[in-house]
Amino acid sequence: MNGLISLLQAAIVFGTVIMFGAVGEIITEKSGNLNLGVPGIMYLGGIAGLIGVFLYESSTATPIPVLGVIIGLLCAFAASVLGGLIYSLLTITLRANQNVTGLTLTIFGTGFANFFGGSLNKLAGGVGQISVAVTSSAFRASIPGLARLPYAGSLLFSYGFMVYLAIVVAVLVSWFITRTSLGLNLRAVGENPATADAAGINVTAYRYIATCLGAGISGMGGLYYVMDYTKGTWANDGGIATLGWLAVALVIFATWKPVRAIWGSFLFGVLFWLYFYVPGLTRSSQELFKMLPYIVTILVLIFVSLQRKRENQPPAALGLPYFREER
Repeated sequence: MNGLISLLQAAIVFGTVIMFGAVGEIITEKSGNLNLGVPGIMYLGGIAGLIGVFLYESSTATPIPVLGVIIGLLCAFAASVLGGLIYSLLTITLRANQNVTGLTLTIFGTGFANFFGGSLNKLAGGVGQISVAVTSSAFRASIPGLARLPYAGSLLFSYGFMVYLAIVVAVLVSWFITRTSLGLNLRAVGENPATADAAGINVTAYRYIATCLGAGISGMGGLYYVMDYTKGTWANDGGIATLGWLAVALVIFATWKPVRAIWGSFLFGVLFWLYFYVPGLTRSSQELFKMLPYIVTILVLIFVSLQRKRENQPPAALGLPYFREER
């Protein structure tokens, strides 16, 4: 029983990182932009938040936890939005290839974050010596009282606030896309930008805003990984990149529905850690288990394609540049 609870707890922690990345990418793809730079954007969010908090805690003898949390969130969101802005400028204004630009953004974000993460480690005295303990503890603080409840408490309430924030963001994004006029306009831009343009919708503005906002949300996943899982230190272990690609896969698994991404992210978290709780596995068998999230995504993609239900298909204009002159 304890092993099952431990697996589910690990799944929720890693699933939250994936959920932030997937929900942000869903907003982006609803506008017709295919941003494969999600892992790089999550790296930017993680390192920017860590740098901001490190500089704050280093500058005062008595750092205030709430202020450290706010600084981390703002720095991570701003850096991630900047990454989304760079992608938008290249793909929307300059009409560069979206796939190539996204992959380039991932390479850039990974290199940028690991360079400055290594610099922070040296500045702090070595790997794992970065001290943002006050803010990291605030990110990891569980709900008082409820976390002590037997079984249900440790499973449902023993996490930091960003786990619940991710769920709230996913629900709000779903409501925005399906229940508001702006969300309807966004979906129209992703389905048929020429028709949306003819109806008076500013296609360029919607794609810019959706891409930048989606990048900002995805960056929160990187911040959560750094502040919660690695406890406010920088580890060049490729963990953010792995979860970033799982977030991209989850978008397909969730069929571009943010609410479905909630339980899908936790399922991916279980599949991601399942090998650790299965006794007697060899190293090669563990690698096969690590493939499970991607295998499940492929199976879902095949199933959805065979069903041919329109509501489960990607936006019709996904990945296609829009030239107003060709309307």
